[in-house]
Amino acid sequence: MPSPQRVQLSIPASAEFISVVRLAVSGVAARMNFTIEDIEDIKVALSEACTNAIQHAYQADAKGQIEIEFILHDASLEMIVQDHGKGFNTTENIKAEKSNSSPEDFGLGLGLVFIQSLMDEAEINSIKGKGTTLKMLKNLSTHAA
Repeated sequence: MPSPQRVQLSIPASAEFISVVRLAVSGVAARMNFTIEDIEDIKVALSEACTNAIQHAYQADAKGQIEIEFILHDASLEMIVQDHGKGFNTTENIKAEKSNSSPEDFGLGLGLVFIQSLMDEAEINSIKGKGTTLKMLKNLSTHAA
């Protein structure tokens, strides 16, 4: 089995660059023969992951970067979104139902739940003061062309 191919992007933590990421992943997923529906799910999940990094990782005036890596396996696409921002405690902020959640924490929790519903696998790791990494995996459907 050949080693997986990798595509890497580094974008400024700014909303206007999300369209660049969406175009890139759309091209990669189409090349892998994902269905149109799966490509749309992938684009939505990746957009949400990047939006979370933009909104939550850096202070409003900080000039942070977001690294995105696509790993093309034979039967799946793995996507890694990483920031080097403030990080957070994943066991507390992901619980959207917390009664004392701030709107910011609530939005982050809902976004991650949404990503998990669109992807076959999703895993988040964050270290306060170091940043956050979100890994997502979408398997090729057995009916893909």
